[in-house]
Amino acid sequence: MQVPARFEYERATSVEEALALLARHGPEARVVAGGHSLIPMMKLRLAEPEALIDINDVEELSSIRIDGDMLCVGALVRHAELLDSAVAGEHFPILHDAERVIADPVVRNRGTVGGSLCQADPSEDLSAAFAALRALAVIRGPGGERTVPVREFHVGPYETVVEPGELLTELRVPIRPGGSSAYEKVERRVGDWPLAAAGAALRLDADGRIAEAGIGLTAVGAEHFVAAEAEDALRGAEPSDAAFAEAGRLAAEHCSPSSDQRGPADYKRHLAGELTIRALRRAYERCRV
Repeated sequence: MQVPARFEYERATSVEEALALLARHGPEARVVAGGHSLIPMMKLRLAEPEALIDINDVEELSSIRIDGDMLCVGALVRHAELLDSAVAGEHFPILHDAERVIADPVVRNRGTVGGSLCQADPSEDLSAAFAALRALAVIRGPGGERTVPVREFHVGPYETVVEPGELLTELRVPIRPGGSSAYEKVERRVGDWPLAAAGAALRLDADGRIAEAGIGLTAVGAEHFVAAEAEDALRGAEPSDAAFAEAGRLAAEHCSPSSDQRGPADYKRHLAGELTIRALRRAYERCRV
């Protein structure tokens, strides 16, 4: 029988209260919202927090809004809510693409955006999508608020820059004209973790060349979920099958997949390149609409 170790339980109704509870219970306290990753780990005794701080009642973390030139997504936004958000889909279709292939409806109805990023699973979909978009993570703690690029948010498997006593509150995504995005994934069955997945964000200049490119990879050992060399190759290039093929080659060359029950490393590397090409093509087609 799988039974978690003993823990204290607290429920917060505001960010300030959540931070106060984290401070009271110390570094072994954990925040819980959807709990689809944390609770199974607790049942297997892979995680043994001394206290759980439930933030489901912290309504200020549940909004999706436009603030100036930023799309702001609260950490407590459910996957289903992000998928249903017209404003998110209008500006960043990659988010809808990714949310459609995350888990199943039960998980999407309760799992949260912030929980997915903070879990820092190497195969997590939204980490690659937000990395491609060059999003910013807003973190609050006893010392105030700080903003960290999502590309610097993950420091290793299941590790982030969020310190004990801090809370991820929001993701902010810059809105720039002339761009669009897409996400492509291969999985063994619907809702499964990916064998490999790639997200692409393109912004074109007035001459139709690529002013900025973002490529996020997941499940293939890409550092910080990013294919930086492929992005550099695209910057300033004319959008074409040849340019996208070269970016796919570079993405595959510079990732480090591992062989496991989902497939051999060589196959995953091939997928990383092919899915990068597909995502770039789809993003470019959307730019032209």
